Amino acid sequence: MAGLVALDAGGRVPPFEQVRSQIAAQIGAGYLVDGERLPSVRGLADELGLAAGTVAKAYQLLEEAGLVHTARGAGTRVVRPAEVPDAVADAARALAAAARAAGLSADQAATTLKDAWPA
Repeated sequence: MAGLVALDAGGRVPPFEQVRSQIAAQIGAGYLVDGERLPSVRGLADELGLAAGTVAKAYQLLEEAGLVHTARGAGTRVVRPAEVPDAVADAARALAAAARAAGLSADQAATTLKDAWPA
């Protein structure tokens, strides 16, 4: 899976975010498919000349977003994003609009949603 990520070493975007965003974009576009195994953290870090912790952070964020799943012995695999029902997408847009109107950031709106989620 050579060429999975192309880093901009002189860019303003931190390397972990470059890794995260490029892999997320490839999953979203369908270039990486459900069940496809990603390189190991150490393998991708070596390929990119990064610390393993940098790639691990990107993978953790991808897992938190529901785009990948990591299991011991099975590695990190792509998870096909679930189809979002129209009613949920509409509610999300309404939340975003209300949060923006109240002067909240996307992170603050996301935290509000997480706090409202039943345990």
